[in-house]
Amino acid sequence: MNPADQISGLSEGLGYLVDDRYLLHDPGARHPESPKRLIAIHQALQQFRAGHRWQPLQARKASLEELELVHHPFHVQRIEQAASRAPAYLDLDTSVSAESYTTALLAAGGVFECVDTLFSGKLRRVFAFIRPPGHHAAQEIARGFCLFNNVALAAAYARAKHRIERVAIADFDVHHGDGTQSCFYSTPHVLYISTHQFPFYPGTGDFSETGKGEGKGYTLNFPLPEGTGDSGFVPIYSKIASAVLDQYKPQLILVSAGFDGHYKDPLGGLALTHAGYASAAASLILAAERCCAGKICFVLEGGYSLEALKDCSRAIMAEMQKQRPVESPVRESALFAEISRNAARFSRWKW
Repeated sequence: MNPADQISGLSEGLGYLVDDRYLLHDPGARHPESPKRLIAIHQALQQFRAGHRWQPLQARKASLEELELVHHPFHVQRIEQAASRAPAYLDLDTSVSAESYTTALLAAGGVFECVDTLFSGKLRRVFAFIRPPGHHAAQEIARGFCLFNNVALAAAYARAKHRIERVAIADFDVHHGDGTQSCFYSTPHVLYISTHQFPFYPGTGDFSETGKGEGKGYTLNFPLPEGTGDSGFVPIYSKIASAVLDQYKPQLILVSAGFDGHYKDPLGGLALTHAGYASAAASLILAAERCCAGKICFVLEGGYSLEALKDCSRAIMAEMQKQRPVESPVRESALFAEISRNAARFSRWKW
């Protein structure tokens, strides 16, 4: 059955953001973070655009003042200057074209628009299909295909503009979001939860990385060995992340939604399926309903199999449409039990 046909109950409160200007960021003909990814997203969205269930949102450029909520002015200037002499490389993996700076401004600003719409009360569940991705970008460093850290900026923006105390970020990209972690490692105001392949690029995200100072305990990492499938991944969200979010009580949930842990992805080494991602999304949506009046924003990160990118996007949007999303009843594997024990050794949270 087509996922769009499995709709029940929710007739409003859904939004998505996509902008053809995101096609203008071109890292190079052979680069995996290709404009073709956005074309695949457009194809995935076709079945959801009919009718009035989903509201399209419009991107805007982030301002320098907004970017400085996370990034140093020098970092912003460096990206602008690199684009002015494009093609140029910011590191071995991260290149820019002439329009990359403008596109990155629109990516960050697009997520700000999503946050504003959630706090306006007009929408409850939003998916921002942006590029370039962001979760490797730190305060002063662009790396790992990422220019500005869109999700970190959204968290800081939500706290500054909407005067909230607690934001939760869940990150299920195959790579650890080292940039996002570094932005909030010393604060209790942003809870960061990450599942990722380990050891793998960028080499961070072990169990023992839990924060420092006032932020001690507000970073929660679940490093997954190569080959981990749904039985090791899904219960982390349905059993652990759900319990932690209930204790933390965020006022907004942001999701770094990377699909490069899918078994078809050419860069990752996990064995996840679109059903596994949909179940993780369902757990996070249900937590948002309990904790923050449903306010949740999924933000595209990685995912380099075009087929998997479409399948995962459709599967998550299908869950977003349901009045009560469905968590997959997967058997908890021995690997999950081991991960749970190891994480609990370092955690301030109970599950």
